[in-house]
Amino acid sequence: MRAVITVIGKDVVGILAKVSTACAECNVNVMEVTQSVLQDMFAMIMMSDVSDCNIPFSEFSDKMKKLGEDMGLSIHVMHEDIFNSMHRI
Repeated sequence: MRAVITVIGKDVVGILAKVSTACAECNVNVMEVTQSVLQDMFAMIMMSDVSDCNIPFSEFSDKMKKLGEDMGLSIHVMHEDIFNSMHRI
């Protein structure tokens, strides 16, 4: 199972490190990352493998959302199946 993690907000030092650490703590493997800084805004998309996540998916999603709130960012985790359904023509 894969999930798409999006991170958007004001650029600060350590965003990638903190998000990656939170994934590792839950045994979520980050497979691909793309990120950009547009002026002072940070945007990142991560493709991750949640097959071996050590907590329920909904709990992982809530944990990442809370991390985003604590950092002043928007972090959203979407299961690949939902992402694909939303973007299918």
